[in-house]
Amino acid sequence: MTFEVTILGCGAAAPTTKHHPTSQVVNMHDKLFLIDCGEGSQMQMRKYKVKFQRINHIFISHLHGDHYLGLMGFISSMHLLGRKTKLYIYGPADLKLLIDMNLKASNTYLDYEIEFRATDSKVREMIYEDKSLEVYAFPLKHRVECCGFLFKEKQRKPKIEKELVERYKLRPSQIIQLKRGEDTVLSDGSILPFATACSPADAAKTYAYCSDTAYSETVIENVRNATLIYHESTFLNTEKERAKTTFHSTAEQAATVAKNANVQRLLLGHFSPRYTSDEEFRDEAKTIFENVELANEGLTFKI
Repeated sequence: MTFEVTILGCGAAAPTTKHHPTSQVVNMHDKLFLIDCGEGSQMQMRKYKVKFQRINHIFISHLHGDHYLGLMGFISSMHLLGRKTKLYIYGPADLKLLIDMNLKASNTYLDYEIEFRATDSKVREMIYEDKSLEVYAFPLKHRVECCGFLFKEKQRKPKIEKELVERYKLRPSQIIQLKRGEDTVLSDGSILPFATACSPADAAKTYAYCSDTAYSETVIENVRNATLIYHESTFLNTEKERAKTTFHSTAEQAATVAKNANVQRLLLGHFSPRYTSDEEFRDEAKTIFENVELANEGLTFKI
């Protein structure tokens, strides 16, 4: 089953010729979720062939421009291209005021409904759920109200080999019974044990998105044991004091979060344009945590 994230932008502050502002698309079993929507995000979607009319849920971490200034253009384009289905937006309460003000000022009436849910930057809470996925917002440590997002796959049912289904001519009700962890009675009266028929399901996977944040023990607790964590690394350790005053992180601090949270993989992003080589971020992080990858526009990371 598909569970992956595509990077549309991974730069900090302003767009450059090297990196676009922050934006990502999570594909969970062919459902598309947009995380942050920096300037130019919809152009990046076109470039990387993201079917953006299939995006029904947008998660905005905070109201610094490099994380949301592409949102109004994206909302308008979906309208112009004939969208009719409801769009769900999750973010700081003031984001709804900005959306309403923009629509009113431009005398724009959308042909689809927007349902807005305000996030709380002080507590962890589940903000979305379907049959295969839960999404949690959790507090980050930044200059303004800011949330990270945890995409948590629900535990799958045990697997039954197709060959066994055919051999024992299992009915759908018997398959359901076995997947619930119960033995089932076959047509000849014999018992087919659950342990014989089923193999364990793959472990549920999680993706944690940590946008702008200073180093935080709270973040560690909220991303513990994640399969993949995206963590901002705006600065290198030579700018550790600047990271502190601006409530950002260094690559070393991001790696420390990954190590202390016992995550499997670390994905670095939100790179300051002051640096000429992104490899410096990987080199610094790998002194703390081995399994480090670098975000870059157009790359897709399987979770």
